[in-house]
Amino acid sequence: MTLFSRADRVAGQIQKILSEILIKDIKDPRLDMATITGVKMSRDLKLARIYFTISGSNKSAEDASKGFKSAAGYLKRTLASQLGLRYMPDLAFFYDESFDYGAKIDTLLKTLKNDDGPDNSIPEKE
Repeated sequence: MTLFSRADRVAGQIQKILSEILIKDIKDPRLDMATITGVKMSRDLKLARIYFTISGSNKSAEDASKGFKSAAGYLKRTLASQLGLRYMPDLAFFYDESFDYGAKIDTLLKTLKNDDGPDNSIPEKE
């Protein structure tokens, strides 16, 4: 019995290959700081939802999204030659906001810790 479905295994391969392509082959400056954080495949392997993050502002995330859309044809061709699937899935790119959300929560927790004192207790009023 396999622990992962075929869609999960293909998603892992796509993430690995796309990460290598971004490092070695893509020269688009909009994608310099992009990182593939995850890939989710549909059960029928017809659609790959690719999640990415990029360091910088929301403006750079929008630029990276445009960069991925312009490079989608090249990425799909390169993936097709390396994956060897009968049908190459369509690629859809989405900005992964979970890192931004995590950083926001981390900042909030740090401010709470600083406000409450060193032992995280509320100071008594005299």
